[in-house]
Amino acid sequence: MRIGMPMAYSGGFADTARDIADFEAAGLDVVFVPEAYSFDSVSHLGYLAAKTSTLQIASGILNIYSRTPALLAMTAAGLDHVSDGRFVLGIGASGPQVVEGFHGVPYTAPLARTREVVEICRSVWRRELLDHQGSHFHVPLTPEHGGGGLGKPLKIINHPVRDRVPMLLAALGPKNVALAAELFEAWEPIFYLPEAAKSAFGDALAEGAAKRDPALGPLEIYADTKVLITEDLEEEQRGLAAVRAHLALYIGGMGARGKNFYNDLAGRFGYEDAAREVQDLFLVGSKAEAAAALPDELVRGVSLVGPLGRVAERVAAFAEAGVTTLNAAPIGDDHATRLGSIATLVELAK
Repeated sequence: MRIGMPMAYSGGFADTARDIADFEAAGLDVVFVPEAYSFDSVSHLGYLAAKTSTLQIASGILNIYSRTPALLAMTAAGLDHVSDGRFVLGIGASGPQVVEGFHGVPYTAPLARTREVVEICRSVWRRELLDHQGSHFHVPLTPEHGGGGLGKPLKIINHPVRDRVPMLLAALGPKNVALAAELFEAWEPIFYLPEAAKSAFGDALAEGAAKRDPALGPLEIYADTKVLITEDLEEEQRGLAAVRAHLALYIGGMGARGKNFYNDLAGRFGYEDAAREVQDLFLVGSKAEAAAALPDELVRGVSLVGPLGRVAERVAAFAEAGVTTLNAAPIGDDHATRLGSIATLVELAK
């Protein structure tokens, strides 16, 4: 397996970017830069491209609503150019809270839109004249769809480094997971529980794989997790508490009641009752109680926290469940601790 890491820069981007060189030297394979509704990730990715030499850089993720498909394609081609072919375009539907609440764009037809985005991006990278008349995107924009009649099919001026920049889809729901298996080079699930992966995702992956173009190669699976390798019991407990708080935020607080993808996933993992309790507690402000209500086996199952021997067993479980890249966020009070966990994880994954 390969090792990835999401980049967190709450302490300052420049300092964190300098630290990335240490992770690259330790064998880190890919770094993801998040966006959500923070600073844009593209400017940060360009900076990292200039500061690294072997590390893949990935968007984690760009939503499919706030940029046009052609702009997504141009951005990916540009980042692939400045990184000498090291970019991975991570995209996803995000959710209505961000898309409608921050960008002011209707959150409609995420599956169909994603499919068209893929078609348009790959057409751009092949330097074809862009002529796409789909259900949601019309390029060129014709008069019947509100255009002025002056648009004409164009192709990107530059020659992209690659005619197919790898694309990754962040997806949880069955239909989205099937879409990832059909059209994308890679799929990124969150809170991946190896022992429940087949029951939660197996049917959707099989459905998509049956329609997959062999030219795409096998689907890569980037599983999000958290890592802290320590023999210190107190440090382990602090790490598990951080995992609990993170899980509680997503399972309990993301989205609305009845419209929380992460809560649904916990149910598919077999923890429907616990997920409901966590959400009930979180939504009335009892965040600590919500975290405490999470089953220990779920908290430990989706994370890589604890002594070396236990983490090695969990790494093997992720590999057995088909994971090709562990996208591990290191937990630790200082850079040395976080770097040590990633360096050890690199060795365990060999």
